[in-house]
Amino acid sequence: MTEGEAQSPHQTSRHPAVRHRLTWRPSARRRAAQSAAAQRTAIQSSPAQGGAIQSVPARSTVQRAEAQQPTVQRWRVWRWIGWRWVAVGLAAFGVAEVIAGIALSRAAGWSVQEAIDSFTVTNGLMGLSFAICGALIAWYRPHNPIGWLFVADGIGHATTAVGAPLTEVLHDASAPIGLQRVLSTVISYSWPWSIALFLPLALLLFPDGKLASPRWRIAAIAVVVTAPLFALEMGAGPTPAFEGGVTGYLTISWYDSLQPLWTATELRGLLAYALAIASLVVRFRRSDETRRRQLLWLLLAAVIVLIFMTPWALVAGTPILVLLAFPLVPIAVAVAIVRHQLLDIRLVVSRALTWALLSIVAMGAYAALVAMTDSFISSRFGRSAAVTVIVALLIAPVLPQLQRLVDRAMYGDRRDPARVASRVGEQLATNPAGGMPGVVGAVRSALRLPYVGITVDGVLLASAGAAANVVPVDLSYGGTTVGSLLVGLRSGESALSPADRNVLALVAVPLAVAVHATRLSAELQTSREKLVAAREEERRRLRRDLHDGLGPTLTGVAFTADAAANLVSIDATRASELLSDLRRDTRTAIGDVRRLVDDLRPPALDELGLVGALRQRADQLSWRADGAAVSVSVSAEGLPALPAALEVAAYRIATEALTNVVRHSRARVAVLALRCGTELEIEVTDDGPPNGAWQPGVGLQAMRERAAELGGAFEAGPSPTGGRVHATFPLATP
Repeated sequence: MTEGEAQSPHQTSRHPAVRHRLTWRPSARRRAAQSAAAQRTAIQSSPAQGGAIQSVPARSTVQRAEAQQPTVQRWRVWRWIGWRWVAVGLAAFGVAEVIAGIALSRAAGWSVQEAIDSFTVTNGLMGLSFAICGALIAWYRPHNPIGWLFVADGIGHATTAVGAPLTEVLHDASAPIGLQRVLSTVISYSWPWSIALFLPLALLLFPDGKLASPRWRIAAIAVVVTAPLFALEMGAGPTPAFEGGVTGYLTISWYDSLQPLWTATELRGLLAYALAIASLVVRFRRSDETRRRQLLWLLLAAVIVLIFMTPWALVAGTPILVLLAFPLVPIAVAVAIVRHQLLDIRLVVSRALTWALLSIVAMGAYAALVAMTDSFISSRFGRSAAVTVIVALLIAPVLPQLQRLVDRAMYGDRRDPARVASRVGEQLATNPAGGMPGVVGAVRSALRLPYVGITVDGVLLASAGAAANVVPVDLSYGGTTVGSLLVGLRSGESALSPADRNVLALVAVPLAVAVHATRLSAELQTSREKLVAAREEERRRLRRDLHDGLGPTLTGVAFTADAAANLVSIDATRASELLSDLRRDTRTAIGDVRRLVDDLRPPALDELGLVGALRQRADQLSWRADGAAVSVSVSAEGLPALPAALEVAAYRIATEALTNVVRHSRARVAVLALRCGTELEIEVTDDGPPNGAWQPGVGLQAMRERAAELGGAFEAGPSPTGGRVHATFPLATP
């Protein structure tokens, strides 16, 4: 094999599975390189060597292709790191703009109030929050466009924050008019993009950077295409930014004649944010528990912004500082994307929603009472004071109701344990045998829990939701733990709250009863299966005994009878002998039949009854093996009619106990007592000398099993006066 025909070690493996495991799948570029190298190897030769082929090693091309793979991976890593630092650099630029705006405000001689009135403070804080939070998102999630949109949003606000004082500084310094107009244009056209494009588009893409579905592409395209209208509305006005200032370049002299267009632009802004909210609602309804927690962070920020912005829209003279609530939006989005499990967001949202609703109600009541009391309350009593008192009196009973409504939305029926228990009861009543899946689903839905499950003896009986951070709650019945209720903690919770434990403690009672009933049902089914198996086994034994024992005997009887009949007229003596054998075999068959019948049920029970059969058996056991007499007495007065199974069990246990007395105890006196009250009690005592603890044998085990089969109890062992065997059986009440 020539050098050009040599193969690399990775190519010598003949087994396809080994080759696939040892080599990476060649790309199209690598396959093309291999083909070109093979062609060059085949066609190149040297005339100086007499036409011998000079191989160009194909391996060198393949090795170069493989060597390029780590380079490509390193390039991707460095590109990813580079984009992260680009985001940090852009955010740092926005922060630098805000710092410059603060310095220029001081250089312009502005007071704090003047900086607030010129929106420098609010724009600066928005620029900081959006830029820093955007850089944080881009650092941890560089492929999520929300981080980059927030960085751009922050730069837009920061540019306005630095431009406002810079414009006045340049005006006071009599800077060139062209420079002032350029700066005015930049200021007017920078921040509108943050409001009209970057923020609504980020809300449409929240939280994973993708639209809720392909149908939302039209909404996203519409937001992008119509965003310049708002920028034109805010920047094209011919009015200067401050009195005595200059106007920008991109202004329209006939701006006022476009008022219908500007009205449509305002409506466009409302529609853009309405679409963003609708997208978030759709995501919330379709998302799992993790995504919902992320969306709740944004909901929390939106509620707080709503609380602060409602006075801005309804009450004249509301301070500009209420706009400082807007930075909560990027903060909430950053936490939702990067650290959404920081705390129990449900509890925070619950309280925030309560106070948001309360604020709206309070302001509505305030406005209504102002209108009503304006003409009735004297100015000397102070209209504002009277209205404040009346509003406070009206709102006091409203707050608890609002809190209950919000808590029910966030935590379900936790404040109403009876309602939760009722829902569990409905599920159990609908399907008492197999309704556990419905029960755990009802508990999870009623308490807004991420996971609920029920385990019995370590086996999961039913579950609902995704198991994570589970806390077990014992299910007890009659002082015995019959199972466990597994409860998944909500995000941010480290343990079940007292309110949750109170509800679960109430629900655990019917659940424990249901679990116990389920276990009893399973045990009953198992018992029925065992009874059927025992019956079939007994039938198999009878069939075997009849076939192997009685069958051959009867067959022999029939053959013997035929032979005797044939010999009666020929050999009477031989026929007489056969008839004798026939008599013997017939008695043997009768004995086999009696043995089978005795195994099914002792005939003495049907002939003499339980007490008579026991006395007969006691008379038969009056002598020990060594010839000594044993006095056996039976005491059973007023014994009622007993079920057949109970009679057999009592007879077998009593006779086995008396047999053990005669065989093992060396007793002279034995007493068999049968007593019947609420249960049948069988007791056999003797005066044999104690000889230590009794070793369990076949007889004791058989007596114990017979008692257990009928739900009875059994105990046997030495006593101070001799030996004692005691068994009790419950009696079925009519």
